[in-house]
Amino acid sequence: MEQFAAGGAWPGAVAVSGGGDSVALMHLLARWAKKTKKTAPLVLVVDHGLRPEAAKEARSVVKAAKALNLSATLLRWKQAPSRGIEAAAREARYRLMGEALRRKKLATLYVGHTQDDQAETFLLRLARGSGIDGLSAMRKLAPYPHPDFPALAVARPLLGFSRAALRAWAKARKLAWLEDPMNEDPRFDRVKMRRLAPVLAEVGLTPARIALAATHLASGRDLLAGLALALQERVSRPVAGGILLDQDALGDAPRELGLRALASLLQAVSGAPYRPRFDALERLFDRLVAGTLGGGATLSGCRLGPAPAKERIFGPATLKIASEMPRKGSV
Repeated sequence: MEQFAAGGAWPGAVAVSGGGDSVALMHLLARWAKKTKKTAPLVLVVDHGLRPEAAKEARSVVKAAKALNLSATLLRWKQAPSRGIEAAAREARYRLMGEALRRKKLATLYVGHTQDDQAETFLLRLARGSGIDGLSAMRKLAPYPHPDFPALAVARPLLGFSRAALRAWAKARKLAWLEDPMNEDPRFDRVKMRRLAPVLAEVGLTPARIALAATHLASGRDLLAGLALALQERVSRPVAGGILLDQDALGDAPRELGLRALASLLQAVSGAPYRPRFDALERLFDRLVAGTLGGGATLSGCRLGPAPAKERIFGPATLKIASEMPRKGSV
């Protein structure tokens, strides 16, 4: 039972949609907390308002949580868009729950992502042409997936379990859960991937195999991250007002490491929670390698250009990354 709360800070909150995975996680965390005499998890329920039945279903989840003697908070999304529903609903969900975590002074949100979710995410990102980072496995403990909450984390203790195994566990204990009809709506990309699962399994691409491939890629991602950090430390120096960069040394490095190091340096200066768009990052890196930056360039809230003469610690090729000055008239 310990594994169901490993990794994240406790006490924490658990996101419960009412589906089989999140209901199973709610019960597992409640049992673990009771057995170890720890604080019970706070249950967060989001009513997206996307279907007429949504409000009633959300209230039923709150009722089920209270039947376990768990505190539950119902959060409502009131501005559903007419297009881009998947992305907008995800953003709203994590924003609402992030605000609730902050109010309750909790640091970690526990979610019911399974091995099947891992495989579906891999396939979705593969279809979008993602690189090694996008294709790598979701981490069991990761930064909170919303830029407004950098101090929070998300924990995924069920990644090693299949959706079928969790539902069998819940069924054996006569637990009730909801089946969201949107999980069968072919308009959504994730549903399309889910419907491919039986066909892929026939040729050996089971969710377990796909998740394993994502885990192998995660090992590569972590190795590259370590090498990029070592490169970053070798080619840069923090100074007042920004970071100095050895243009020649960065350009001589393997391209993948150079791109990662440059992205990290830009984030360090701008404070942005996410990397710059990859195509824009590549264009900037290519100009840097070719020596065609000229007077400088901007990206992700930063300005990258020749360092002042007194700061050229790497010689004439010294660049400086500084926060981009606000344009005239901007607030």
